[in-house]
Amino acid sequence: MSTHCHNEHDHSGHDHGEGGHDHSDDITPVLQASLYQHITFDDITTNNEAEAHSGRAIVKKTWAERMEEQPELESDADEQLLIHIPFTGQVKLHSIHIRTSPSSSAPKTLKVFINRDDLDFSTCSDLPPTQQFELSQTSDVQDIAVKRVLFGKVQSLTLFVEDNYGDDVTSISYLGFRGDWMQLGRAPTNILYEAAANPNDHKVKGVGVNQMGSRLG
Repeated sequence: MSTHCHNEHDHSGHDHGEGGHDHSDDITPVLQASLYQHITFDDITTNNEAEAHSGRAIVKKTWAERMEEQPELESDADEQLLIHIPFTGQVKLHSIHIRTSPSSSAPKTLKVFINRDDLDFSTCSDLPPTQQFELSQTSDVQDIAVKRVLFGKVQSLTLFVEDNYGDDVTSISYLGFRGDWMQLGRAPTNILYEAAANPNDHKVKGVGVNQMGSRLG
């Protein structure tokens, strides 16, 4: 089930369709620092998601798909969400992209932790985060810049949505990440992966991520 989206994301046909010209001015700067290729998609976990693997699905969306309403992550028992995203190497994170909505289901308080795979809702509430943000109620993609000095050696991110704007359910439709990726001991890379990558590379991400890493090395 974790690999069903891989063929949909070979991106060889993702030229933004007939609406591509609308975003030609903003697409290149975003993709230059995209970390999309360096996410270990199959190891993404989400606590309190109403539908299994929906947290993973919103991270699998490309920049070209960021405005699509589905798939969407919704919380289950209450408004809180806990999403763990591992990378294939070490990341210097620049910003987090998130798309929610103007409704009361939009997440409000976002706490971000780095390099922790042992967190649950209780510990996230008690521990000081690496950085905390207050998100807006908007259907636009929010570009949340992080303090780069705190996010220079990231191997995984844990995003804790602590509350929302009053709804019983929290919903998120897109998550993306910008920054520089490096193999340990190597210089950072900053390449137009989504715009110019070999389509064959996209088909091996997740299950074949180690193969990709060796080719990049």
